[in-house]
Amino acid sequence: MSTASLVPLPIVLPLLGAAVTVVAGRWRAIQRAVSVTALAALVVISILLLVEAEREGHVVQVAGGWSAPLGIALVVDRLAGIMLVVSSVVLLVVMVYAIGQAGAERERIAFHPLYLVLATGVSASFITGDLFNLFVAFEMMLAASYVLITLGGRPDQVRSGMTYVVISLVASTLFISVLALLYAATGTVNMAELSIRLAEVDPGLKAAFSIMLLIVFGIKAGLFPLFFWLPDSYPTAPGPVTAIFAGLLTKVGVYAIIRTQLLLFDTPGWMGTTLLWVAGATMVVGVLGAIAQDDMKRILAFHIISQIGYMILGLGLLTVAGVAAAVFYVIHHIIVKTALFLVAGLVDRRAGTSRLSEMGGLVRTAPLIAALFAVPALSLAGLPPFSGFLAKFALVDAGLEVDRWAIVTASLAVGLFTLYSMTKIWAGVFWGERDTAPSREPMADGRLGSPLWMVVATASLVAGSIAFSVWAGPLHELSLRAAGDLLDPSVYVEAVLGVDR
Repeated sequence: MSTASLVPLPIVLPLLGAAVTVVAGRWRAIQRAVSVTALAALVVISILLLVEAEREGHVVQVAGGWSAPLGIALVVDRLAGIMLVVSSVVLLVVMVYAIGQAGAERERIAFHPLYLVLATGVSASFITGDLFNLFVAFEMMLAASYVLITLGGRPDQVRSGMTYVVISLVASTLFISVLALLYAATGTVNMAELSIRLAEVDPGLKAAFSIMLLIVFGIKAGLFPLFFWLPDSYPTAPGPVTAIFAGLLTKVGVYAIIRTQLLLFDTPGWMGTTLLWVAGATMVVGVLGAIAQDDMKRILAFHIISQIGYMILGLGLLTVAGVAAAVFYVIHHIIVKTALFLVAGLVDRRAGTSRLSEMGGLVRTAPLIAALFAVPALSLAGLPPFSGFLAKFALVDAGLEVDRWAIVTASLAVGLFTLYSMTKIWAGVFWGERDTAPSREPMADGRLGSPLWMVVATASLVAGSIAFSVWAGPLHELSLRAAGDLLDPSVYVEAVLGVDR
């Protein structure tokens, strides 16, 4: 079997798993076994595809034996391979966490099918070679997330979930409208062919398409000023759902921005400047929102927004070093942010609340949870020698290479505010004493402070963030090669269509 034949499997495997878990809805043990097996297989296949993409540059499979652009192209290049590996690992870890938690996974038979459909949409987003199927992949993710975000049926979940649904529907409507206009202007939605045909389109129209797609994906990524739905929607969902949303879904939007802006539009200098302004505003507004909160989950939710700004900063530099730093930062952030939300779930279970004013002293009663928080928190703040420091150093170095002093200064200032908000969580949750009684009765879970599999899953991601620091050199080199591919669209076009751009 050739490696190219593995390309559809990141879509097929979780989708088949979802079907089996629907049939096995009455048998929770079977659902768990199918979900874990499907996601573990997804990890293995993703690694094989990344290895092949690293060796060959691109792994392409076209459905039905038709040649692109008539056939549906599935493409794994270095960036897609990286995203597949990181996302599949996180999906597996969060599933293990969910199995260990007495919550939505045990109470709702739909959890496993929906989670696997979400995994299918995430994988499809990374490897699809045309915009219409990217739209389909987004809709798969959104259809699953609409239900996952309201599992439990609490009024605050439904209210926040409705905001998420409405905003997502608006973004989807705008996306399909842009696709219709693109097809009318070029006669194709295949991204490789679009890369060629958009070069022949009027520059003003091309710029309009670029901005419209930035808005569509900016809503999904949580860019300023399109982020307002995120802080209210994510914290109310069940713990594992919040973790996977925080770690992955916004990064799918970032991936789509990077892919389309660099492949389709030869991003001009004015767009780079626009992206830097958006990045700066996103960083600043996100971190200011975080320091104003008194709830651990809401602080972390605002930091999702702030950290997205760093990724867009790297893209806006429009250099190999800048784009590589953006890719490098995405890897770091998926691992660290997911780990922090898993810790938040442990804290919520142990303390009976996530409000800082209702907690205190967990460093004494649950020291393992405190340790699991400290590592990713210091990483998010960018302190050496953790992964966040290395990722931010790569961005700062890339910015200084092209004399972008203002945005570099802003990023460093935001890092200081991030450190302040992490110390605010530490002081409120793990240090001191609580001011008021918690809203729910805390759960005593023995010496570990939480159920074993929840702790194991969280610790594995914390270990992953440490491993990122240890192997930062090879990971950054891989990111540089991925950035080189992204900034030379002709390589992608030739791999998919067999012609020079």
